Amino acid sequence: MKEEKVEEKNKEPKKKFKLLKVSIWRIIAYFIIYSIIGFILETIFGLATKGVLESRKSFLYGPFCAIYGVGACVMIIFLKHFEKSKKSLFIGGIVVGTITEYAVSLFGELMLQVKWWDYSNLPLNINGRVCLLFSVIWGILALILMRVINPIIDKFLDFLKEKVTVKVSRAILGTSFVLIALDWIVSTIAVILFLTRMVAQNNLNVDNKELITKVYNIAYSNEAISNFTYKYWGDERLLKNFPDLKTTDVNGNIIFFKDLLPNIQPYYVKVFNVNKQY
Repeated sequence: MKEEKVEEKNKEPKKKFKLLKVSIWRIIAYFIIYSIIGFILETIFGLATKGVLESRKSFLYGPFCAIYGVGACVMIIFLKHFEKSKKSLFIGGIVVGTITEYAVSLFGELMLQVKWWDYSNLPLNINGRVCLLFSVIWGILALILMRVINPIIDKFLDFLKEKVTVKVSRAILGTSFVLIALDWIVSTIAVILFLTRMVAQNNLNVDNKELITKVYNIAYSNEAISNFTYKYWGDERLLKNFPDLKTTDVNGNIIFFKDLLPNIQPYYVKVFNVNKQY
């Protein structure tokens, strides 16, 4: 009888909000897990290609690389019906991954006036936001994700479901999601303030320069905001947190913020030297 009560307690409500047959709670769990995995993979990639330990985070505080979390969630949701065919998974991964990567990059450029990555030096690229090489990589990742990694993640989540009540698990996921959302909001504000002072202080000729300069004058003329920004979101903090942050001037030239701040190293620790920089 006691076991039956425990099972009944752990049962999820019959009415669940789903997105293409995937529970919204599981989507949140996927986003958190894959964002952390992405952060780890990007850190290893940065070490292997640059010889440095640098920040590969999307946000200021949490260890999250959001493009991986978003990409994984989108792929899992939209590729569920193509799992039986490796060819369909591969092609679907190329399409879904490329669209997601382009959308995220476009959002950063239009909303924040910054570039998180740029493939302009790679062949068959579209506006430097996506390229054939990484599109193929997305296809390969889709195969690995759907056939190898996600089944393991699902087993892990199912195991946790048996150990933790639905209310507790949802409370944890909900709280985590709120904290990540707050981290994203704070990070966005910090990046905007960083961008405005880079443009204004270096007289960069970028799109919407007049608007950016206006925001800079309003924000930094306020002593409280200015002091807070320089104390918690100063140049060194932002550059080390987003070492490859860049913008584009009206002539299409890419401007790395680290080149504007040569006295600040854009990484935490240099482990070894490499001949080629990526």
